[in-house]
This record gives sequence, C-alpha cells and structure tokens, in this order.
Amino acid sequence: MARAPMPKFRSPIRGVWFTSVLGAVLLVALPVVTVTGLLSWVAYGPRFGQSMPGDVGWMHFPVFDWPSSPSWIYRLTQGLHVGLGLIMVPIVLAKLWSVIPKLFEFPPIRSLAHLLERISLLALVGGILFEIATGVLNIQYDYLFGFSFYTAHYWGAWVFIGGFLAHVVLKFPVMWKTLRTKPFLEVMRIRVDETVVDSDDDTGLASPDPSPATVSRRGALALVGGGALFVAVLSVGQTTGGFLRSAAILLPRGRSYGNGPNDFQINRTAKSAGITEDQVGDQWALAVLAGEDTLELSRESLERMTLHTVDLPIACVEGWSTVQTWTGVRLIDLAALMGVRSIDTAEVRSLERSGTFNHVTFTESQFLHPDSLLALRVNGAELSLDHGFPARIMIPGVPGVHTTKWVDSIEFKGVSA
Repeated sequence: MARAPMPKFRSPIRGVWFTSVLGAVLLVALPVVTVTGLLSWVAYGPRFGQSMPGDVGWMHFPVFDWPSSPSWIYRLTQGLHVGLGLIMVPIVLAKLWSVIPKLFEFPPIRSLAHLLERISLLALVGGILFEIATGVLNIQYDYLFGFSFYTAHYWGAWVFIGGFLAHVVLKFPVMWKTLRTKPFLEVMRIRVDETVVDSDDDTGLASPDPSPATVSRRGALALVGGGALFVAVLSVGQTTGGFLRSAAILLPRGRSYGNGPNDFQINRTAKSAGITEDQVGDQWALAVLAGEDTLELSRESLERMTLHTVDLPIACVEGWSTVQTWTGVRLIDLAALMGVRSIDTAEVRSLERSGTFNHVTFTESQFLHPDSLLALRVNGAELSLDHGFPARIMIPGVPGVHTTKWVDSIEFKGVSA
C-alpha cells in the first residue's frame, strides 16, 4: 500500500534563523511565566495545606513564608504570570508554525536519540498548549474541562518544564550559532523581493521547493510582534489599572463597576457564598481567641477602636487586581487587646460554611504586619455585603482569596503573652 504524500510546506521564510529568533524570545519569557506560576503555589501557604494541589512530594518550588512587603508583590508575580503568558501566545503559535515540517518527518523515528528528542517535543508542545488552553479558560471562569484546574495546571507545568529543559539542552547550541552567524539587523534589512530560503539550513525546516516570498522575515516578525502587542493592550490593564483598564476587554470581572466606593471587582458574591442578611445583622460579633481566652467584639465596639487607613491591592490568581483604600482595626491591635505579643500563626474563619477558602491560616509576619487590617470600610464608605460586610481581612501581598470576607472569628495560635 502506497504511503500518503507528505504535506508540502513551501514558505521561504521558514527555517532555522526564523525559528531561532522566536526561540530566543521564548527562552527569556517562558521561564518568567513558569517561575511566577510556581511562586503562586508558594504564596497560598503549602505548609498550612492551603496550596493546590496539596501533596506534590518533592515536585515544587522551594517553600518559604510568603512576604507581606512590598504590598504589591503578589499583584506583580501573578500579573506577570497571566499577562506575560497571554502576550506569549502569538509567539508560541508562530514558533509552532515555524517547526511544523518536523512533525511530518518520515520515518518518524530514526534512532534512539531521535526517539528521545520526539518525546521531549511531545512534552514541550503538549505541555505548553495544555497550559495555554486551561489557563485561558480559568481566566474566563469557564471550567468546561471538568477537572480541577489547579491540579491539572500544576502538573501540566511540570510536564512542560521537563520538555522545555530537554529542548534547551538539545537546541540551544543551534540557536546560538545561527544568531551569531546571521545578525538580526542584517536579516531585517532584507526586502520581500530579496527573501529566499535558508540555503545552508540542514535542520529540515527550510523548504526544498520554496514558493515565491509574499512577506519578508521582517514582516513576519512584525506581524507576530504586533499580535503580541495587541494581546498586551487587551489584557495588561487588568493588572496595571489606570487608563489601560478600559482597554482590558479580556478582564474576567469587567472593566468598570461604576464610580461608587464599593464599585470594584467582586470574585465571589454574598449570594454565591450563602451569606444572608440575618448572619451579618446587629447580632453579629467577631470572636477573637488566644489560648483559653475568648473575646467577642460587636461592630460598634470595633468602630470605637483606633482605626487605620491604607491603600492595599486585591490581587486574584486569574491575573486581575484592584487597589482600594481600606479603613479598619489593625490586626496587631487586636492581638494587643488579647495580651498577645507574638504568635506562630493566626487562623481566620468566615461566616461562609462551604468553599475552599472559608478559613485561612497566616504567618506571624503577615498577620501582625502594621498595615494588616480587619477592614470595616472601603474608600470612606461602609463595606457592601458583596465586599465582606461586616468585616473582611486585608493583608498586604497575599492572594486575593486570602482576604477573607464576612469574618466570623480570629484565632491566635502559639501565642506569647
């Protein structure tokens, strides 16, 4: 039986130089996206069992207590992870286009070394496409894949990392040699009518029967770069805010909620959390526990305490963030009220009875940071129910899901009076 004819790839710009340029960009950007993603796992607090997935054995970034200074640290790392990840999508697709002839090589396996290279490519290409697909769906809160995003995205990242490292080891010498032999600016001066196939390309990427050029390599790179810039304009405002917020149409929680003091992004409403008006009425009181001591504080009692005002961000894992002005009781003052000078940890529980983050454990440096608040107001107004009335936790630098709303109790653990 005759073998089906192989697809013909005749673009004269496809070749080792074009692939090497795209590869060099990805070699810089993809490690940033990867490391910031793994840092998010650390920020959730793995030593308290709060990171997802939980039991990952030794397959994790070095664990450390996530800092609270600067207050925008998680906003920066997760904004880079999501924003740069989106910006890289056109470049990743162009890189895959540039190497597509390698997917149709025949015979598909020529040696053991070639087999190992193909396996690394499967991990690299499959891993990055899986990460892009699940990441974009998560940003838009569309979980049509039916499995845990956190678990799948985490292990997909490690599959990609393995393929990426193997590919760098195998292909970096080729990329380095190619870019040194053919300087970037020199190739950029070549016009469309002067564009020809790489005659010295022995990698199998260049077409043996090229068609006439319809675009130069400069034009192709400009198209890819323009696509990346376009995605940046549509997404970066979700992290930076300001005038770019209005252009961020990929923002999952919308660009504007109006101009009122509570009109900013909401990740989980009171209705979806099962919070009712009865739970947060006049009978509500905050329970503060330290060892065998318990104190209940009404909202009126909290309002009579010394209040502190500070600008702090809510930074979500999906990449969006917002900075608002919060007013409330400093958590360090609540500790002092209980006669607590130092702690091992503090646990905050919400009135929400279900949900993964209805209770959160914090380190001493996070909870007793001078700007950590039990917030009662935002932008000078009382918190709305959706934003956590009667009180919510605001701690610098932590993931948004750790800024617990509808606070029910605070317990200081490992206290030193």
